[in-house]
Amino acid sequence: MQNDAAGAVLEDLIETLEDGHKGFEAAAEKLQANGHPSLARTMNEYSAQRRRFSDELRSAARSIGYEIEENGSAAGALHRGWIAVKDALTGDDAHAILAAAESGEDHAVSEYEEALAKGLPAQIKDVVAKQAAEVRAAHDAVKAMRDQN
Repeated sequence: MQNDAAGAVLEDLIETLEDGHKGFEAAAEKLQANGHPSLARTMNEYSAQRRRFSDELRSAARSIGYEIEENGSAAGALHRGWIAVKDALTGDDAHAILAAAESGEDHAVSEYEEALAKGLPAQIKDVVAKQAAEVRAAHDAVKAMRDQN
């Protein structure tokens, strides 16, 4: 896979991560405001995780000579999976907010699976595979929280 193609894959993942960062942050704010501080803390932790992952992938892209702009490729709009979070945040139902977050996580898991199937350079694939495992774990944790609420 050429560096430009690998860079484009990383750019898509970074966009997904930035959307997740914003989505988890918004979910945390809404959960906090509605009396769910423990859930809000967890959403903030996932938001910070997504920011770290994004930074890590930007660094990986630079290592292959591909620079990704701070605003991402399609900047502005949330990915399909996080649009539901925006809609759920108009209410105060923890279950609905967590269900929307899980939907966003479904999208993130799918994006990582697609990226891993693209034949990334070994050093990049290792980073993406590690992150994919953590994204899957976050998805499963959010789903469990949703089921408990």
